[in-house]
Amino acid sequence: MKHIVIVEDEAAIRANYTDVLTRQGYKVTGYATRLDAMAAFEQGLPDLAIIDIGLDNEIDGGFQLCQSLRAMSTTLPIVFLTARDSDFDTVVGLRMGADDYLTKDISLPHLMARIAALFRRSELAGQARSEEDLLERGFLTIDKSRMLVQWQQQPLDLTVTEFWMLYALVQRPGIVKSRDALMEAAHIVVDDNTITSHIKRIRKKFIAIDAQFDHINTVYGMGYRWQEPNK
Repeated sequence: MKHIVIVEDEAAIRANYTDVLTRQGYKVTGYATRLDAMAAFEQGLPDLAIIDIGLDNEIDGGFQLCQSLRAMSTTLPIVFLTARDSDFDTVVGLRMGADDYLTKDISLPHLMARIAALFRRSELAGQARSEEDLLERGFLTIDKSRMLVQWQQQPLDLTVTEFWMLYALVQRPGIVKSRDALMEAAHIVVDDNTITSHIKRIRKKFIAIDAQFDHINTVYGMGYRWQEPNK
């Protein structure tokens, strides 16, 4: 049984989502504050975390919690579920390492579908590796089954969403992937600014290893592509 943790300071909302997810067959634990959630996470991580941004008297407590969680695990699916719908908050949430950013007006069937998609992607990491799952592009190596990425033989810590976006680009070097195609590859539905934020975060992680990295190109008005070096 998959374990989902909900960090939400409004008791009625927390109880409602807990009830809905429990009826879908998930084990659900709820916390009202960042400190309570962190104490629990230090004892063991769930299979997925759903976090609000404002927690108790901490206006941005959810952002801090997400950052701490991502430091504990690079693959744990993290979802923001919040009333805050500004582009600024969305970008900050993704930069903190969240895999998805949803607002509380999302329908319950849509929420369930997004959660199920995150679980399907993360489960691939536990599958046995085969040679077909290895993808190599110059200094880049991707192990699809284990969701592991290396650049210049150094590990690249990507979220689940970032992994699938990168994999979609690398599969066909030089071919432009539209934002819609990247959303389809990552099983998410977000606006263009959110896709842009994910791409910027992926680039930043490569550059942290290799300051000369320039293989993810923006094709303005069309999308992005993985560009192999000229030979």
